[in-house]
Amino acid sequence: ACLTDTSVLEITPDRRVVTTSRKGQITYQAKAVILAMSCRERTRDAIRIPGSRLAGVYTAGVAQSYLNLTNILVGCTCVILGSGDIGLIMARRMTLQGAKVLACVELMPYSSGLNRNIVQCLQDYDIPLLLSHTVTNIRGRERLEGVTVSRVDENRRPIPGTEQDFDCDTLLLSVGLIPENELSLSAGVEISATTSGAVVDNTLQTNVPGIFACGNVLHVHDLVDHVSNESAVAGRAAAAYIKGKGWQGSIIPVMDGAGVRGCVPQRINLPEVPVDFSINLMFRPINVYRNQYVVVKADGKVLSSRKHMILTPGEMAVVPMAADMLEKCRGAKAITVEISPDNPPKE
Repeated sequence: ACLTDTSVLEITPDRRVVTTSRKGQITYQAKAVILAMSCRERTRDAIRIPGSRLAGVYTAGVAQSYLNLTNILVGCTCVILGSGDIGLIMARRMTLQGAKVLACVELMPYSSGLNRNIVQCLQDYDIPLLLSHTVTNIRGRERLEGVTVSRVDENRRPIPGTEQDFDCDTLLLSVGLIPENELSLSAGVEISATTSGAVVDNTLQTNVPGIFACGNVLHVHDLVDHVSNESAVAGRAAAAYIKGKGWQGSIIPVMDGAGVRGCVPQRINLPEVPVDFSINLMFRPINVYRNQYVVVKADGKVLSSRKHMILTPGEMAVVPMAADMLEKCRGAKAITVEISPDNPPKE
């Protein structure tokens, strides 16, 4: 059954799902649970922009909802803080709706969005992208009247004397997404300090047996294709668990090496029988790298090395591990994924 107009209040470690709807509060005893609650946007309070509490400051997703669902344009002249994909897309959308987008301001020295969105949403409309900049002040009393943008140093601190004033009535925030894991915590699921999502194995099962996680609640994606692939893996694994066809084999932790942040899955569960499947390891680079190698090692032994023309934090990197490579990991204490300027020889 598909229950609409129903909210989940709590999930317990023994897979009891407490819901509320027009029928009242109902508890279901599940054989397996797939967590797919997606994520939420960071707000102004989360990044502590100084200034008064006035109208005209929105997250990019809220502004997108106003346009898509109610055909309301939230402002006429705007600045976008952050270069996440939603913010980049909203730069184009606001322009097409008749608004003037003065600039897209990014704290980091690189964009956090897909390169194609930078080209199609900013460059095609002559919207400047100010890297290593941030909003340091907002002006106005009842309604936003302008923002001050400053360059930041290598420690992301504003540099005095670099201030630029933009007169605008709208500030859109595209400053990151946070996996919605309150229900995961109530179920006793271990949360990664790096991804803010669940810690899972290659079947996307969490540390709580029978509870799986996929999509943006697991780690924030940039392509919906990856979300769809994960949902299929989690669905098959949950079905196998219910039928008693899951397995608990040898567990090998997956570690972040040089240049790698938030590799998922964080554990590989190898069955006792020979492996007949492949998996994908996914991570975000911590910086922009050109012509470097993504190297996978098991206890220091090189399993694979693949050259990439460019690796950027705005695009998820995918490392395939075929069945024969997984078999070579059997008995290893740890698997490490790293970015290297050199192509190390396989042992």
